[in-house]
Amino acid sequence: MPRYKLLLEYDGSRFVGWQTQANGPSVQSALEAAILSFCGEEARVHAAGRTDAGVHALGMAAHFDLAAPRPIERIEGALNFYLCQQGIAVLGAQEVPDDFHARFSAIRRTYLYRIINRRAPLTLDRGKAWQVPVPLDDEAMHEAAQRLVGKHDFTTFRHAQCQAASPVKTLDHLVVERDGAEIFIHAAARSFLHHQVRSMVGTLKLVGEGKWSADDVTKALQARDRAACGPTAPPDGLYFVAADYER
Repeated sequence: MPRYKLLLEYDGSRFVGWQTQANGPSVQSALEAAILSFCGEEARVHAAGRTDAGVHALGMAAHFDLAAPRPIERIEGALNFYLCQQGIAVLGAQEVPDDFHARFSAIRRTYLYRIINRRAPLTLDRGKAWQVPVPLDDEAMHEAAQRLVGKHDFTTFRHAQCQAASPVKTLDHLVVERDGAEIFIHAAARSFLHHQVRSMVGTLKLVGEGKWSADDVTKALQARDRAACGPTAPPDGLYFVAADYER
């Protein structure tokens, strides 16, 4: 039974999230329907990360199994044919060993969060970034972000319904940089807690506004209490960028 890995791009504003749900269209259900349409097989698609409603992907990794092999070009072309009107694109496909798993084999995941720091309303980027009209100090945000890098108990930045076995995670890097009116926040780790990135971004926004200091971020982290966290940033600006695997 051949196993195939996909590299996906999608507009999360069209979906209730990655995972199949009863309350609306999901990325997973759209992919599984496309596979069924092109080859008649009911395949289960597994992703490197289960993005929430409104969260986008630039390079989501996923895999599925088929009963019989198919040419890679046919898989890519057929899936894009059925998905092109749904805001999902297959950027690439490849056959992988049967012990590969998009989620459990990943050794690193990278996310990007986009803030557009201006007063004028968003037009082209509506639903694709968080608009913050008040001036933000991106250098202070970056300095404060370094307090979160490393191995910590991230209970403060964990959603109340997070199902992870432990709140302890190792954050490889958290970088804040500005390009004109846009602020980019890059986060990388082997894995993240539910809402961890959005919670960290919301807290760093308080620093950018001058309401919190870097020391306040440290205190919030050490509190290990969700109530100590800043606001959770909206999903609009969050992008799953990539999953890395051992060669």
